[in-house]
Amino acid sequence: MNPSLSRSTGLLVGALGLSLVGASLAQADETRIRFQLDWRFEGPSAPFLMAVERGYFAEEGLRVEVDSGSGSAGAINRVASGAYEMGFGDLNALVEFLAENPDGPGIQGVYVVYDGSPASVFARKDRDIESPADLAGKAIAAPAFDTGYRAWGIFAAANVLDADDVEWQNVDPTLRETLLVRGDVDAITGFYFTSLLNLEGRGMSEEELTIMPFPDYGVPLYGNAIIASEAFSEENPEAVEGFLRAFNRALEETLADPDGAIDYVYNRDSLIDREMETRRLRLAIDSVIDTEDARANGAGAVDEERLRNAIQLVADAYELPSVPETERVFTSRFLPPQDERMIFADRVE
Repeated sequence: MNPSLSRSTGLLVGALGLSLVGASLAQADETRIRFQLDWRFEGPSAPFLMAVERGYFAEEGLRVEVDSGSGSAGAINRVASGAYEMGFGDLNALVEFLAENPDGPGIQGVYVVYDGSPASVFARKDRDIESPADLAGKAIAAPAFDTGYRAWGIFAAANVLDADDVEWQNVDPTLRETLLVRGDVDAITGFYFTSLLNLEGRGMSEEELTIMPFPDYGVPLYGNAIIASEAFSEENPEAVEGFLRAFNRALEETLADPDGAIDYVYNRDSLIDREMETRRLRLAIDSVIDTEDARANGAGAVDEERLRNAIQLVADAYELPSVPETERVFTSRFLPPQDERMIFADRVE
């Protein structure tokens, strides 16, 4: 063999070896975070997927794996079990978990994404339902785990309606909207940006509905938040801080360009209906993300008095065995500075 060729080959192999070693060391230096969504890859998951694909998590030294989910309770339980370090779930479901597992693994909300609960009432206008009072004596359908059903007492009390004056039908979630469209029930409860699109897909227009979003009708509950295992947070505080910085950055860009943000959902699941998921994302932003409180306090934060009140309301409505302290439910210690969370100015309406 030509000596110079031999030397060149040796140098190339050596360089390749060093490159592989360097890549391995870099990967070893990254902190792995397994992240559990609450549901399928849909419009509202855009900022999480954007932060992965654009490398925002990687810039924070994180190797984040985002998985679809099957409900908030599942996300919370998987974080509690240690199968995932962080997740996305309903803060009210977290209150319930902590109340029922006072000595169990600690989990905290670390960044509120849905500043209000997406729970809403959808009623048929042709049944003469225009206000909460008109629901008295009516039949309402919802799955047993639905937030609107479980928090019904809070909605009723806020609107001077006897909670027992309606007839509830617990139904499979796949049948809920169909029952309303067929006229088998007078109303349903469901997430605003889920049930509205489902009803429209079944041929019922928004003009045929009286829609009562819980936040607009006196229900002060928070919605979904990024949650984290306390054990992981204590051992890796910089990782949690980095995750929230990266997510906050992606959320700001999602707010500025929702249409473009849907690309990252499509890249993860090419079977989605892009138009529908763009609308779902915009509905989520308009109803529970870009709120008066979020604009005043910055994205991600909570008002402590409001949270304390919400926890008590959930404890009473769900008949929980105990009332978790606010600091067990949410901590602001990992949030980016407030000025970095004032992210709504450049929104595209």
